[in-house]
Amino acid sequence: MILYNDIIKEENQHLRQKSVNVEIPLNEEDQETIELMNQYLINGYDDEFEFKDEIRAGVGISAVQIDVLKRMFVIMTNDEEGNFHHYGVINPKIISHSEQLTYLESGEGCLSVDRKVEGLIFRPKKVKAKCFLYDFETKTTTETVLSLKGYLAVVFQHEYDHLQGILFFDHINKENPFAIPENATPVKFSE
Repeated sequence: MILYNDIIKEENQHLRQKSVNVEIPLNEEDQETIELMNQYLINGYDDEFEFKDEIRAGVGISAVQIDVLKRMFVIMTNDEEGNFHHYGVINPKIISHSEQLTYLESGEGCLSVDRKVEGLIFRPKKVKAKCFLYDFETKTTTETVLSLKGYLAVVFQHEYDHLQGILFFDHINKENPFAIPENATPVKFSE
């Protein structure tokens, strides 16, 4: 089981290293890693979880955040319309993205950054990514192309950046952290 203290923080230089591809089918160690990441996210939303004080809820976690330099991450969140999405992503490669940008008006946060970071992060509003998806029920992987937009695209790119050794605040405009480009619109959640 992973607790919040097991997640490496921004001072750890491993977060700045590039992750390597994972062999498919998954070996036992890689399967255990993706299952541990998944369980961490599930535990963050379980009010009955006995270690609740030792979990910080998140919508995504990458293997590098638990000090495993492999190209894997898990996303578990709702989109703007309230639809639930749960992905175990392996060896992702973004193959296209929109010129239109989007951003979270509140800024982004990260399980590996234990402080408030001021500034906006602009990311392509739509992305297509080739990857393997891990099925947590059948324990199998399937090659696919994901088409994501809005909030899901933001979350995916945030986790994808981890695999490149990039942290979200690297994207903030240092001269004007709140300047909004003309081709950017905020993510809008339905009421």
